[in-house]
Amino acid sequence: MNVLYLGDVVGPSGMRALTTSLPSLRQQYSLDFVAVNGENATRGFGLRPDDMHRLFHCGVDLISSGNHIWQREELRSSFSENIPLLRPANYPSGAPGRGHYLLSSAKGMLAIVNLQGRERMGMAVDCPFQTAEELIRQIRHQTQCILVDFHAEDVREKEALFALLDGQVSGVLGTHTHVQTVDARVLSGGTAVMTDLGMCGPIKSVIGTKPELSLRRSLTQLPLQMEVSENPAMLCGALLEIDPDTGHALSITRFCQMPGEENL
Repeated sequence: MNVLYLGDVVGPSGMRALTTSLPSLRQQYSLDFVAVNGENATRGFGLRPDDMHRLFHCGVDLISSGNHIWQREELRSSFSENIPLLRPANYPSGAPGRGHYLLSSAKGMLAIVNLQGRERMGMAVDCPFQTAEELIRQIRHQTQCILVDFHAEDVREKEALFALLDGQVSGVLGTHTHVQTVDARVLSGGTAVMTDLGMCGPIKSVIGTKPELSLRRSLTQLPLQMEVSENPAMLCGALLEIDPDTGHALSITRFCQMPGEENL
């Protein structure tokens, strides 16, 4: 089972890079599933329904998210539909939407779970560790192939979840920081991990935003409104190979590519 999981899609340039490249990437890597974190797809802040449908139309099978998914009021009604759009599972029970989804292919079923961290995130969500254990216990009755998007800031918190879920899921992949890490590996229990997938967004930027605005904000400490950069984008994420019988990850490879170039 071949899976491509891409990091946070940021703004118009990230959307263009992904929508133009994904059809050929699916064929090139014989992908069974493609998932992306889409919480910053609409001009760098949230996700509008039209951008959600553009992602599905170009070949994305599932969209996960995080703390910014609530920034577009017009998306709220989409959470009541039976579509593969996730919000973190550890939001309080009154929040709309779902925190996991089961996808099907000729090679079997893949469950994707979305969680949000609590360290330095500024939001009072439920415990991601307890939520993960309870939810994964239920999902394993349906499939052994499970991936977790852990949308979190703190490296310690991410690595702690790696330790908790090793052997219970196929992979735990970090999102949120927009900076790709180089620690992709398969743990002893057969769980693939990576601290952060990075972003599908503009290369010459500060985590997707215009460098001059970010620099001015740092120099002056003024609460300037950040604007997404329009520079050419790079696609970042991870390629995973999963044994559909055991759910163990056979490999994980860091994925980093500019449209029109070979995988870097």
